[in-house]
Amino acid sequence: MTDECFQHPRLAAIHDALDPDRGDLDAYVRIAEQLGARRVLDIGCGTGVFALLLADRGVEVVGVDPAGASVDVARGKPGGERVRWIRGDVTALPPLQVDLATMTANVAQAIVDPGAWDATLRGAYTSLRPGGHLVFETRDPARRAWTEWNREDSHRVTDVPGVGAVESWVEVTDVSLPLVSFRWTYVFAADGQVLTSDSTLRFREREEVGADLAARGFVVDDVREAPDRPGREFVFLGRRPPEG
Repeated sequence: MTDECFQHPRLAAIHDALDPDRGDLDAYVRIAEQLGARRVLDIGCGTGVFALLLADRGVEVVGVDPAGASVDVARGKPGGERVRWIRGDVTALPPLQVDLATMTANVAQAIVDPGAWDATLRGAYTSLRPGGHLVFETRDPARRAWTEWNREDSHRVTDVPGVGAVESWVEVTDVSLPLVSFRWTYVFAADGQVLTSDSTLRFREREEVGADLAARGFVVDDVREAPDRPGREFVFLGRRPPEG
């Protein structure tokens, strides 16, 4: 199931306005440049912010996401025609041979089912050329990020152009590790509509992620910190080994 904040047309349309600071993507752009990636698969592309950053740099990008409303937003953005958008998960992909596959932000953690996670890693591996890389981030469970997900710390009112004021906040609804569930609430001042979006993330230990990658044939080249969240996340850089 896709979270309402990505699938509901009204919420997908304001997603970028509610999360305007995407400095977290700078590290992914640098990795793509350092690897010389000319073909990239963006898994869980959402509204296409990262895919379009790469396309603006002349990179050939395939963006895939199961949330149709978000893909529609991405497709309609300036430059959207330069990206190949696919609605679905990695099992919906055509044969690819990309240099780099990415899962930015919450994408890896949002894949909570072990079978779906395994299928995602297998699909990423198959889509990479031999020697290609997979990069993604996941929060360190020891930092207990969910303790900061509350109304007091998250409440804000955003003036969205063409929409008006939107009030939003998040609250944790369940902690049953390794799963943490939470609910975003959105109130549209223009007509008083209240929409909610329930999400669940899986908090995987560093050793668990490394073992999962190895089981799918990846070599883990590096585990880094996220520059925008030092000490809070693991950034995994895996590689499909060259074929002998």
